Amino acid sequence: MKAHTASLLNALVLIAVSAWAFLSSETGSLTILVPAAFGVLLLACYPGVKAENKIAAHVAVVLTLLILMALFMPLMNAVSRGDPMAVTRVLIMLVATAVAFVFFIKSFIDARKSRA
Repeated sequence: MKAHTASLLNALVLIAVSAWAFLSSETGSLTILVPAAFGVLLLACYPGVKAENKIAAHVAVVLTLLILMALFMPLMNAVSRGDPMAVTRVLIMLVATAVAFVFFIKSFIDARKSRA
């Protein structure tokens, strides 16, 4: 899988799972939609990442790293509440984001090797 494909899938997962969490939430808190906002930003970066634009790729990888780090606190909160569905949703987003991050790093390493 290429980095742009992994990023696209990650963006779609973030949007879909965040919407799922929002719709199933009893509180209706807008903070649940933060991952969806990151997903929309990643979608905006997608054309540049696909065209192998360095700036777009770096912006996308920084966004991916930020959401990867930011999802740990909701995971801890969901675990402490004993909410298995919330844990599942956060884990789905974490796995998708981690996979996208790995593919970005792999693409950066491959690009460096091809220049050398």
